[in-house]
Amino acid sequence: MDAKKILRKSIKEKLSELNLPEYEDQSYQIAQQLYRSDEWISATTIAITVSKAPEVDTFQIIRKGWEQGKRIVVPKCEPKSRGLDFRELKRFSQLETVFYGLLEPIVSETDSVGRGEIDLVVVPGLAFSHSGYRLGFGGGYYDRFLADFQGMTVSLAFKDQLVGEIPVESHDIPVQKIIHGEGVIHIGN
Repeated sequence: MDAKKILRKSIKEKLSELNLPEYEDQSYQIAQQLYRSDEWISATTIAITVSKAPEVDTFQIIRKGWEQGKRIVVPKCEPKSRGLDFRELKRFSQLETVFYGLLEPIVSETDSVGRGEIDLVVVPGLAFSHSGYRLGFGGGYYDRFLADFQGMTVSLAFKDQLVGEIPVESHDIPVQKIIHGEGVIHIGN
């Protein structure tokens, strides 16, 4: 088994031990840190995934964005091109369940938003290193999207998702900031 597979497996095992109160508590603490960040405050259009346990809960973050009048866009994966189509979400009923139980925007009910209109991307991942590199879920969708994205990037992580190092490949792009329950890791560009 390669290093990435082994790491994915061990992180998933650690995260599966988080009980619901702990999961919600840490997700809440992380969300509070996010709302205080300059990136969140200055962003008008925010791209974020609809979380699936054991990722940090993003439903509360999406709600907060709506309350604050921010435009929230969520990704529709395009498996053929391995691309992401971010679409504006105005209510949760505009989501449908697709492969692997992921929730994605219903195309007929949502509008596509161009990469140039997005101020902040909350980049998902399974594990993160202190240098901003992430271990994704294996599709490479975000690395492709971020390759020519000019805006701000942050990731949200439980402390069990922070690791010493991650096997890095040439196309991997680090995020600018990692927000976790106990603080924020700033990564120089």
